[in-house]
Amino acid sequence: MPPSPHDFWQAFVPPGTYETDPNAGHEHGFPATLSDGRQLLLPIRVLPGDGQHAVASLIVNQASFAVEDGLAKALAELLAPYAPEVIIGVPTLGLLLASNVARRLGHARMVPLGTSRKFWYQQNLSEPMSSITSPGQAKTLFLDPRMLPLIKGKRVAVVDDVVSSGESMLATLRLLEKVGITPAVIGCAMLQGSAWRDTLAVWEDRIVSPLSTPLLVRMPNGRWQAVDPY
Repeated sequence: MPPSPHDFWQAFVPPGTYETDPNAGHEHGFPATLSDGRQLLLPIRVLPGDGQHAVASLIVNQASFAVEDGLAKALAELLAPYAPEVIIGVPTLGLLLASNVARRLGHARMVPLGTSRKFWYQQNLSEPMSSITSPGQAKTLFLDPRMLPLIKGKRVAVVDDVVSSGESMLATLRLLEKVGITPAVIGCAMLQGSAWRDTLAVWEDRIVSPLSTPLLVRMPNGRWQAVDPY
């Protein structure tokens, strides 16, 4: 029986619970694996287009609190060696994760970016952005000018939920560059596929994530097989 849609993202399970043989493929979900071997079953989402390619999906705000906390803990441990003084959260779902991570690193607050313009925002502190999960929906990323004193001259870590094409993160980096900020590290809960490697090539050695998942292609038997390194 395939899991119900609301059953995904709800629990880490012991190592080896789900099949990981790349030649066998996957039918209903893809088991993403933490460094300790625990698995998190993610739903397979067919990408728009030919219907032959798909990705493993992670929606952090639909996950159980235990999974959210587990991902935040793992990410905080990966970020800690970079000694970030400020965590910057990328909307939308990256804000939830960034808040959790900042708390675990002992910070009193985090700095959220936004896509909803408040009347006191400034056009020169904005950047257009796009997302693979919201095709055709143009957005603008804003930095609240009141947050500038919190990030100027500080070691910054940028946190998002998933990095896939890398376009949203690239927009974030362009926005921060406008105010003279070069992050020490980029963190996310999951790296999805490998397209981000081209978009963020110069940043690859400063990107950390507890989970990585591949692009998937439909096999003749209808199952899904990984087609790229991850």
